[in-house]
Amino acid sequence: MTQLFFNAGIVLFGTAIALSLVRVFKGPTLPDRVVAFDVIGVNLISIAAVLSVILRTKAFLEVILIIAILAFISTVAFSKYIERGVIIDRKRNR
Repeated sequence: MTQLFFNAGIVLFGTAIALSLVRVFKGPTLPDRVVAFDVIGVNLISIAAVLSVILRTKAFLEVILIIAILAFISTVAFSKYIERGVIIDRKRNR
């Protein structure tokens, strides 16, 4: 019974990723695309966690951490780009 729920969870997370990809390509504004990328990252983390439980291994925990860190950094970088137009500000106030 639990195997059925895990498989259904993976299918639903995959569906959510597919719908988010539609929003990434079709999104009317750049902030919509950034949120869709963040949703994709969260769903990838969820799939890796479910696979880790199904396969009874801790090997995916490092993958989960790497995906979470990359998703956070990319969301911050995109948000900074939307706000200022540049990611790294070269001007220093003295």
